[in-house]
Amino acid sequence: MCRYLHIPPLFLFFFSFFIIQYVSCQLPSTQVTIMNSLHGVLQNNSNSPWNPSQNLTNPCSWIGVSCAPNNSSITKLSLSSFSISNVNDSWSSLVCGIETLQSLDLSNNFLTSIPQPIFSSCRGLTGLKALNFSNNGLNGPLPSFQGFRSLEVLDVSRNSFEDSVDLQFNGLNELKSLNLSENQFRGSINLTKLGNSNLEELQLSINSFEGNIPDGITNYVNLTLLDLGGNQLTGTIPSRIGDLSNLQLLVLSLNKLTGEIPRSISMITTLKRFAANQNTFTGPIPQGITRYLRNLDISYNRLNGSIPTDLLLHPELLTVDLSANRLTGSIPSNMSKSLVRLRLGNNTLTGKIPSWSFGNDVPSLTYLELDHNNLGGVIPPELRLYRNLSLLDLSDNHLVGSVPRGLGNLTRLEVVQLQNNRLSGNIPDEISQLQILVKLNISWNSLNGSIPPSLSKLQKLTNLDLQMNNLTGGIPDSFDSMDSLLELQLGRNNLGGVIRSLPTKLQISLNLSWNNFGGRIPNALNRLQSLEVLDLSNNKFSGEIPTFLPGMPSLTEINLSNNQLTGVVPKFQSYVTLITDGNNVTKITEPSVVKRKKSIVPVGVIVASAVAVFALMIVSILALILSRRIHKVNHEESQSSEPVVIKSNFLTENSIQKSNLDFNKAMEAVGNPSNIVLKTRFSTYYKAVMPSGMSYYIKKLNGIDKIFQIGSHDRLQEELEVLGKLRNSSVMIPLAYTLTTESVYLFYDYTENGTLFDVLHGSLGRGLDWSNRYSIAIGVANGLAFLHGCPSGQITLLDLSSKSVMLKSINEPQIGDIELSKVIDPSKTTGNVSAVAGSVGYVPPEYAYSMRLTTAGNVYSFGVILLELLTGKAAVSEGSELVKWVSSKSNQDNLDQVLDSTVSRTSPVNRNQMLAVLKVALACVSASPEERPKMRSVLRMLLNARN
Repeated sequence: MCRYLHIPPLFLFFFSFFIIQYVSCQLPSTQVTIMNSLHGVLQNNSNSPWNPSQNLTNPCSWIGVSCAPNNSSITKLSLSSFSISNVNDSWSSLVCGIETLQSLDLSNNFLTSIPQPIFSSCRGLTGLKALNFSNNGLNGPLPSFQGFRSLEVLDVSRNSFEDSVDLQFNGLNELKSLNLSENQFRGSINLTKLGNSNLEELQLSINSFEGNIPDGITNYVNLTLLDLGGNQLTGTIPSRIGDLSNLQLLVLSLNKLTGEIPRSISMITTLKRFAANQNTFTGPIPQGITRYLRNLDISYNRLNGSIPTDLLLHPELLTVDLSANRLTGSIPSNMSKSLVRLRLGNNTLTGKIPSWSFGNDVPSLTYLELDHNNLGGVIPPELRLYRNLSLLDLSDNHLVGSVPRGLGNLTRLEVVQLQNNRLSGNIPDEISQLQILVKLNISWNSLNGSIPPSLSKLQKLTNLDLQMNNLTGGIPDSFDSMDSLLELQLGRNNLGGVIRSLPTKLQISLNLSWNNFGGRIPNALNRLQSLEVLDLSNNKFSGEIPTFLPGMPSLTEINLSNNQLTGVVPKFQSYVTLITDGNNVTKITEPSVVKRKKSIVPVGVIVASAVAVFALMIVSILALILSRRIHKVNHEESQSSEPVVIKSNFLTENSIQKSNLDFNKAMEAVGNPSNIVLKTRFSTYYKAVMPSGMSYYIKKLNGIDKIFQIGSHDRLQEELEVLGKLRNSSVMIPLAYTLTTESVYLFYDYTENGTLFDVLHGSLGRGLDWSNRYSIAIGVANGLAFLHGCPSGQITLLDLSSKSVMLKSINEPQIGDIELSKVIDPSKTTGNVSAVAGSVGYVPPEYAYSMRLTTAGNVYSFGVILLELLTGKAAVSEGSELVKWVSSKSNQDNLDQVLDSTVSRTSPVNRNQMLAVLKVALACVSASPEERPKMRSVLRMLLNARN
């Protein structure tokens, strides 16, 4: 008998509903097929997150794929950073077959042109609203996007498109966001060719647009974002700019705009950020301009008059930058408690620093920069209430009185700069409470008393500058515990006594000049194995120059002048600059061969000479026997301590290089100190001549046991092999390597011209004309842009300076030390990344807070190199950083005084090009990392400077 199971109708209803829902949650089979085909095309790309283990039946679960509710169709496809190139365009036809596609993101790939199927097939997708091709290698004229009638968002930024913008956006009536920034577009801004008046976001920054800002821009009343920064725009800001009543962000920075800032800007109630820095605006700051703003930056202009009394008062205001203008008068006495950053440096402000009062509230102020003004009076004791302060810069003013003890309450302070004032009194012990302080500069004042031993409690301090005061006593013995200190400047005081100990990790500089130190040069210096610059000049040191000084491996400059030293000067390496003037010392010179006339020698003398020669021969034989025994012992000892070679390998495929390189000869060369041609903080360069006669650089990475990732040889080899595959004429690419138990040795092509520092600053006795300097600037920019956009992964340099740029010829630079970011382990340093983050004068200001290596930091360092090329001055000279010197001059009418006159006066063309490059350099060394251009844009701007 058959039995039937009774199924309740309600159950059948829910079961049927579930089946219907299940079926409706599946992608159409055509889209599954398309995605599986696309998977097959892209899964082998090196950076593609799609792999063979992907669930091929459910593409909605893949990275970068977004689907409609219930997974009924694909709506968004992001193939960003998939390493897509133009080698195989079949993927584009597949993508355009997804009829429901609304958004396509192809950013951060290696496309040099937009594949044709995008225009022939994707143009027909009626629902396609967003296209993103940013950060590729797209070049040539911008193609037409006519026909994409539903397009609302188009982003082609960070490419190399050129020529003018014509009719490429004709008919895009739905377009709301257009981003053309960081390309090479030229010509004027023609609004009739930029889409319709419904635009909400227009970004044209960092191109070469010229001419005026069109008055018609004020008709785009829906605009919320307008970014025209980094172009060559001239003229004034349209007076009716206030008609853009929905504007939230307005950026006009880095142009050639003139005239006054319109008052109507203060009427835009929605405006949150206004940036117009680095133009040539004149006139006063409009009243009420910060009424609705959160961020204001109008620095590096020619604004004059006083600061409006209500400028700092508005409650939503976060940052204000008025630095490098011509502002006069006093600082407003009222300030909002919400203000985070205030920059008023490089003006001619007078009066006292206000004692801003906030009642019981703790102000948010984190960065206070009032440097390079004419402020007087005392440092207000109320500063002790600003407990969020991280940076305090009151340098280069006329402040008097003492250093407030209340600063010890500001436990979040990381940088204190009070130099070049008229401060007096003792250094307060309370400073030692600033446990995260990184930089302390109270130099060029009138401080007296002794150096407090309590400063040794500042265990994170990297830079201490107390020079040019009236300090007495000695260097506290407790300073040897300051393991993070890299620079100690104590010159031009009245210090003396016995130097028993010093901070052993000193690296940048130790300056004890112009004091009263006497006796022998202290043995404590022998422990400073990382020190680069030593200045003991103008003291009373006596005795002989100690023999341990030539053995200090990192020293590159020693000044012992004007002491009471005697004896013979020891032999130093050729790369060390040694100054001994004003002492009673003798320098060893090579013996010269002097021809003598023949003379008659008496017989007695001949006999006596023969006996002496015979006796000398007997002594020599005995000495030779003894020396061989000693040499045998020493040889056995040296053999036992020789580094063991773990592995040597070629990184080049060049058969000629392979046949010339001899690893054994190379290791012999590095064993001979006379082959050292250059020494930097991280590396020692040796010249090695191969049996074939070819010469190579063999670079030893210094400090391997302390800061390098020596524990993982396999990983190190992998990183070096990736570097060996790079190809760029402006980058030093390693040809081979040798790993030993104690270091890493890299092989490079040899260059006869030395470093850019050597050639530019004259140690090789050669000058550079502007043509050479400009070529070098272009070359370094090209190499750095390549490294930042490297196909195998971004490479950030740890130490970019004129000493790390080698010259193949007088105008062909090569960037060195590219491997350091791959092999240095910051966790093994002295506890501070700034210890390995570059040379003094090149390190960007944000390292004091972030301690991170970034591409923006590299851009800053490159900007310093540009300033070196433009001014002929070193990054640090006469105790001042080049960036600060140039910044103090750049807000004046005559910028010619910044340029190297021996070059700029050779022709008007050279002068104009140098002024154009100076503008690029100032953008690169902007105090704010966010305002620095990307290297690709820097390269483009430098190329445009030729026009």
